[in-house]
Amino acid sequence: MSQQTIILIEDEVAIADAVSFSLQQEGFAVRHHVLGREGLEDYRAHGADLIILDVGLPDISGLAVCRELRVESLVPVVFLTAKSDEIDRVMGLEIGGDDYVTKPFSPRELVARVRAILRRTNGEPMGSGRASGAHSASLFEVHEASGVVVCAGRELSLTRQEFLVLSTLLSQPGRVFSRSQIMEQAWESPDTSLERAVDTHIKSLRSKLRAVLPNADPIVTKRGFGYSIEVD
Repeated sequence: MSQQTIILIEDEVAIADAVSFSLQQEGFAVRHHVLGREGLEDYRAHGADLIILDVGLPDISGLAVCRELRVESLVPVVFLTAKSDEIDRVMGLEIGGDDYVTKPFSPRELVARVRAILRRTNGEPMGSGRASGAHSASLFEVHEASGVVVCAGRELSLTRQEFLVLSTLLSQPGRVFSRSQIMEQAWESPDTSLERAVDTHIKSLRSKLRAVLPNADPIVTKRGFGYSIEVD
């Protein structure tokens, strides 16, 4: 199995050294950058399996880096930050972050989260209802390994989190999933205080589905309960 590569974008040298050492001890290759722009250029030139990204960088915020990444890539992103306010965590998840770790943290815990995310993004099942491979539900075809959903014959342009939310709903059409149940499937470290991030992704999914199905709204809101999807 080839060595997996992590790009670490972190301006605090002590933290970067500790994280790099822990990742390398676990067999990962690590490329470290202090500036967000340098990390972006590295990823665009050489790629990576996952990016660990500090929110507070000297040149550009980690949130801005993630926004740029999400225009062109679904590479997993783990945020590091000294901020613990809910608004910061919500924003990180809403723009496409896969996980959020607040400083101070244990490097070993971070490595465990990295491994869990990489298992998921490499196509291994992560919970009830989501099988690997491809499956279809009437209008929809879900390709787990490639992170693609086809609707009415057209491939949807989805972020990683949008794909995970939609594939969770499609795993059991007609079933009502609560926000917390969706977060358990679509986020590595779900936090019920961040459930409004689900609403943001549902709104975005509805917009993208409307472009393909202008006369239908397959995602159904069950007030007080959650969301379901109709595929007939």
